[in-house]
Amino acid sequence: MDREQRINALMELLEQRIVMLDGAMGTMIQGYGLAEEDYRGDRFSDWQRDLKGNNDLLTLTRPAVIREIHRGFLEAGADVIETNTFNANAPSMADYGMEDLVAELNRAAAQLARECADAHAAESGTPRFVAGVLGPTNRTASISPDVNDPGYRNITFADLAATYEQAAVALIEGGADFLMIETIFDTLNAKAAILAVKRSFAVTGVTLPVMISGTITDASGRTLSGQTAEAFWNSVRHAEPFMIGLNCALGAADLRPYVAELARVADTRVSAHPNAGLPNEFGEYDETPEEMAGIVGEFAESGLINMTGGCCGTRPEHIRAIGAAVQDAAPRPLPELAPRCRLAGLEPLNIGPDDLFVNVGERCNVTGSAVFRRLIEADDYAAAVQVARTQVENGAQIIDVNMDEGMLDSEQAMVTFLNLIASEPDVARLPIMIDSSKWSVIEAGLRCVQGKAVVNSISLKEGEAAFIEQARLVRDYGAAVIVMAFDEQGQADTVERKVEICKRSYEILTRVVGFEPTDIIFDPNIFAIATGIEEHARYGIDFIEATRIIKASLPGAMVSGGVSNVSFSFRGNNVVREAIHSVFLYHAIRAGMDLGIVNAGQLAIYEDLPGTLRDAVEDVVLARREDATDRLLEVAEDYKGQASGAKAKAQDLSWRELDVDKRLEYALVNGIDEYVVDDTEEARLVADRPLSVIEGPLMAGMNVVGDLFGAGKMFLPQVVKSARVMKKAVGHLVPFIEKEQDGDSSSNGKIVMATVKGDVHDIGKNIVGVVLQCNNFEVIDLGVMVSCEKILETAKRENAAIIGLSGLITPSLDEMVHVASEMQRLGYDLPLLIGGATTSPAHTAVKIEPQYEGPVIYVKDASRSVGVAQALVEPATRAELVEKTRADNERRRERHAGKSRLAPQLSIREARERRHECDWHSYTPPVPAFTGTRVIDDLRLEVLRNYIDWMPFFNAWEFHGKFPGILSDPVVGEAASNLFADASKMLDRIIDEQWLKARAVFGFFPAHSDDDDLLVYADEGRESPFARLCHLRQQRAKPEGQPQQCLADFVAPAGSGLNDYIGAFAVTAGIGIDEHVARFEAEHDDYNAIILKALADRLAEAAAEYLHERVRREHWGYAADEQLSNDELIQEKYAGIRPAPGYPACPDHTEKGTLWELLDVESAIGLALTESYAMLPTAAVSGFYFAHPDARYFSVGQVDRDQVESYARRKSMTLAEAEKWLAPNLGYNPERRSAA
Repeated sequence: MDREQRINALMELLEQRIVMLDGAMGTMIQGYGLAEEDYRGDRFSDWQRDLKGNNDLLTLTRPAVIREIHRGFLEAGADVIETNTFNANAPSMADYGMEDLVAELNRAAAQLARECADAHAAESGTPRFVAGVLGPTNRTASISPDVNDPGYRNITFADLAATYEQAAVALIEGGADFLMIETIFDTLNAKAAILAVKRSFAVTGVTLPVMISGTITDASGRTLSGQTAEAFWNSVRHAEPFMIGLNCALGAADLRPYVAELARVADTRVSAHPNAGLPNEFGEYDETPEEMAGIVGEFAESGLINMTGGCCGTRPEHIRAIGAAVQDAAPRPLPELAPRCRLAGLEPLNIGPDDLFVNVGERCNVTGSAVFRRLIEADDYAAAVQVARTQVENGAQIIDVNMDEGMLDSEQAMVTFLNLIASEPDVARLPIMIDSSKWSVIEAGLRCVQGKAVVNSISLKEGEAAFIEQARLVRDYGAAVIVMAFDEQGQADTVERKVEICKRSYEILTRVVGFEPTDIIFDPNIFAIATGIEEHARYGIDFIEATRIIKASLPGAMVSGGVSNVSFSFRGNNVVREAIHSVFLYHAIRAGMDLGIVNAGQLAIYEDLPGTLRDAVEDVVLARREDATDRLLEVAEDYKGQASGAKAKAQDLSWRELDVDKRLEYALVNGIDEYVVDDTEEARLVADRPLSVIEGPLMAGMNVVGDLFGAGKMFLPQVVKSARVMKKAVGHLVPFIEKEQDGDSSSNGKIVMATVKGDVHDIGKNIVGVVLQCNNFEVIDLGVMVSCEKILETAKRENAAIIGLSGLITPSLDEMVHVASEMQRLGYDLPLLIGGATTSPAHTAVKIEPQYEGPVIYVKDASRSVGVAQALVEPATRAELVEKTRADNERRRERHAGKSRLAPQLSIREARERRHECDWHSYTPPVPAFTGTRVIDDLRLEVLRNYIDWMPFFNAWEFHGKFPGILSDPVVGEAASNLFADASKMLDRIIDEQWLKARAVFGFFPAHSDDDDLLVYADEGRESPFARLCHLRQQRAKPEGQPQQCLADFVAPAGSGLNDYIGAFAVTAGIGIDEHVARFEAEHDDYNAIILKALADRLAEAAAEYLHERVRREHWGYAADEQLSNDELIQEKYAGIRPAPGYPACPDHTEKGTLWELLDVESAIGLALTESYAMLPTAAVSGFYFAHPDARYFSVGQVDRDQVESYARRKSMTLAEAEKWLAPNLGYNPERRSAA
């Protein structure tokens, strides 16, 4: 079997099972008790230095020992043995004066391992593999060995790359099957090894798979050089390793969280070869094979790993035991992760289409900051580092560094500065943007940065050959790249030229160089506006329009720019410059701009700009008037002489005359912390208790910040400054709060409650919490979107008696299963209560209880919660309740296993043959009044009130019946009437005092059906779809004549000759709710807080109903004469439908993601999606519009595997992902794979 065949065999084996690595070479050598003469042998008997301890040398002097160790691990079940080359590199060998032996040691070690692996393969009949090991060396490229000189390095990147290349070439020549860069404690060393490995492939003409294994050094969860596991992965993923993992430093139990983190973030295979526990006081490892195998076996059972083995302290018996423990576990499937630009400093920065604008700090730039330039010229690097730190404090998320100054040694300045900030954790946690017009300076910078940096920039200015050469080096160094819209003809200054150059660059980078699209950042050139030159008038709007086209036509790529350029003509007038930056960003971000180089400390708030100034600036930015520049010059005269808008605001003390609540709000919104302690103290003196200051004015102010931020009228730097003010205020209050909490109290017990991760709905949970508190339970409500780790940590810390989980959306069900399984793994025995709209006794019994041996009890509503909780905390009643619940759940599981009434009975092919057939020959699709999107920024609440469906409001309070009949019900009528009166009174206040704001975005798009999907087009040309809406079809057989329905049936097929349309909408009535909920909660008024949330939900649904009516009558106009009462609307007597993702006709929540892209919902109305596709604010409704008169609401019901497989392919999901999102609709058990 040749090497290519072996590599193919290894990849096939990895698909079949978890592959076993060997154990600790050093531990085994230590057991031989070798003396100095053993290390010397005959060849080195006269060597001038001591050689004992040079284990790699034994390959040459005692090969029989190394051969015996290899053989022992192979006989124990290792599939892979590692070459004895951990220290076979120049820096490590320099300790023995043996640098010249690097190539020989690596080649001989590979040949010896190859010989052993092949001999065992011949005996056993199964191939065995050799990993060529490249160890970490004894030097660190990103850490100074001298605490007094943080900028000093005792090795260079170039020297590391040279020795790694020499070693890699020899390992390849010796017969290694793959190269393993292992025990990485400094990621910059690893990046040098990756570059060297790429060079070795070019030298030898042989390309091998690459494995990378890092080292988390302690419980901090970081490498020695300070990176988190995810940051480490982001920094090395450009190597495209077939395996990423962790080894050494920690035992298996301590290593698990970080292996799990890699398994979460890596889209390649994951390995772990931990130590046999931690060393004892004698430096020995005590963990037995059985103990270690038990822990690693759980890694495998949890689906975390594809390869495992051992590091320090592990012997053949450990490998044998671990192999037995993992042999029946399936290897971890490779996830398909959403495309993101994955950058890193010490911590990760992932940027995707749903993320907010990323600020690149601009002040560490000698060409843009005179202050910074003077510091560098004066060699005052300590003060220069402080400039970087200030940028971080002011909200920068990436630090741009530029040293292009004629009088500087730019390369040396770049290296010095980057080495210094590497030792500043507050700064080094951010990714670095290496900014230079000189390639030599960029490359010098790339050799200093251990994280994944951004290169700023390259371009086609010098032609394609130079562009490709530089791009390949950027990729080899593991960086993302900014590409300027600049080619052989010069800089692009029109929309057409900007787009043309960016498209050409994109094609070269993705097709020729192999760049991931998400690592490409285009800078379509921001030029100065308002210069008085006519040709410059469109520079602002041209950038914005080019950004919109680039984002739409170059998938994955991002857009950036140097924002300060746009205001250059107003240098000296800081107020106007800041206003131009704010307005420009406001519009550019809406067009798709992802990041920009900004002075994060000087950014005006769009909403706070004086109206005349903002209007004048927008006229210039958007080129709305021919006289825009002249008008702005006139307005600018009013702001001459002010140092900056931010300073002027701080110096205008008129806001100090406001009452204290408003002063705190003003300080929070504007990031002014000068007076916050005094104002907080004043608020404390008049508040009923210190905590009320936090829950009242401080939270109200932060809610204003949140609203402005969500609306795109505040940016992250201002929010960071607001948070700083908040922390200062809370810090003042903490001693007073702690003083209040000295007394003890008794209760029935503590209950930790949470809406699970990904879900944001909490009305029902809040009602349950109130009822439990009224019955003397201490409720610790963790809120919404709470991680499993936080829930369990809190329960343990607080010594809770019960855990309660809540959720409204279907993905919450999977998270509840995960929490239960983690409780089992970690040995919890607390009762677990399950509740929420999507939960059910059946799901609890079938999916959740089997994961956890402790009590698992479904609680339908608040009225049942008290009885269950009280029974569980009383020993006399707990056993009876648990036994009864388990018996009930067992019966439910049995019924579920035998249930076939609602199961799919048709194949998807048969179901499609029975589709609903619209009469397309006699139908002309109505044409909407417009295509594209529109925003209604303020739906009038007094109008929406008339569209409220009141019954769901009463359902939230556990009243059942019909409205208004329920108000006169002989049993609940009085209570329902009182509730209705309180709700009506609050609704009056909501409207009169404008507590809430309702917003909507909706649109219409050309569309055709394609089997079960809808193809959505950008324009009437309908040449190629820019979105696909995937739908599901009923598979449960129906009586003759009744169709198997799918939403796609109601849109004309592509071949029908008809031009049809699809509509989409999203509405929220939750804007502004938080400050009022906080006010009620601060007053311990849970009743009114819950009424408010429930009314907001009703107003959101009313907004959806009202908007749909306007669509039918005006915007789409297919029912222009419709006159329906509210009762008739509630009964759905209208034409057309508005199904929502996550509901019966369209049960997949992930379709909201496409809807959000169609309408740009978050930018338009501030309505966001969580990772589980819940909407924030929670008072929200979204969905699609169908106009065909045959369109009806229906339930898809249960679907079979054939449809789910088809659906997964169309959605570009794995089958497992599709099954996860469609779990409530699966008509089969996904764990039972067919033999085929």
